[in-house]
Amino acid sequence: MGLNRVTRWLAAALLGAAMALAPAARAKPAVLKVVAQEGTEPKYIPAGIGRVVGLCVDLYRAIERVDPGIVFEGDQQWTPALQALSQLASHQSDALCAAQRTDERARQYVFLDPPLFQFRYQLIARADDPAVIAGWDDVRKLGAQGVVLINRGYTTPDMMERLAGLRVDADATTPAANLHKLVTGRGRFFLHRAPGMQGFIDRAGVAAKVRILPTVLATTNVYMAMGSHVDPALRLRVQRALEQLQKNGELARLLHKWE
Repeated sequence: MGLNRVTRWLAAALLGAAMALAPAARAKPAVLKVVAQEGTEPKYIPAGIGRVVGLCVDLYRAIERVDPGIVFEGDQQWTPALQALSQLASHQSDALCAAQRTDERARQYVFLDPPLFQFRYQLIARADDPAVIAGWDDVRKLGAQGVVLINRGYTTPDMMERLAGLRVDADATTPAANLHKLVTGRGRFFLHRAPGMQGFIDRAGVAAKVRILPTVLATTNVYMAMGSHVDPALRLRVQRALEQLQKNGELARLLHKWE
């Protein structure tokens, strides 16, 4: 083969390869902006400087494996939980992992089925507290001695409003602050949710000072919430990925990992 023919052949081969790669190069992944919500363990857990781990971080990576054309960005950036909610409503972010559905939020966000998992609400008491609680009536009977600490800005205040006769302190905005209040005697109980409750207590260094009461007082489903501004076709892709993760058992495995 002459030099000119070789040159023409190489040029044609390179052109063909470039044309074949061009569509792939143009197909950029769809980027969904998210944040790491402070005070929401085990959804997001600090793991050293500049590193966040947790159930939601793992879930984002699992969705990306199912649909490589989707990328979640921002799960290593801490944001206060209340701010994260408002950012989704104002379209500064695109998705929020493991959010509880309320009427108000349903007007602001789009919630995807299936539910990711269920929150279980239990009381935490000081380790030396002999209280035995089988239901809310036992808390009511304690009167002023049965103050329940809850987190302002979360959904627990709405839940507690529907329960009459309870003494509630909703001044703190983070679970860590309420755990500190409980340990220092500024409340009888702290209403918090599992999964991840024991790990949260362990990381706070108060495992010897508190105990989780066994009675589950309420449960609620949590979902992937997405901004109403996100392309419906992209929301559908995320939903289909979640459906696949549920069917193949990956959602259950992730929940067990962070339980």
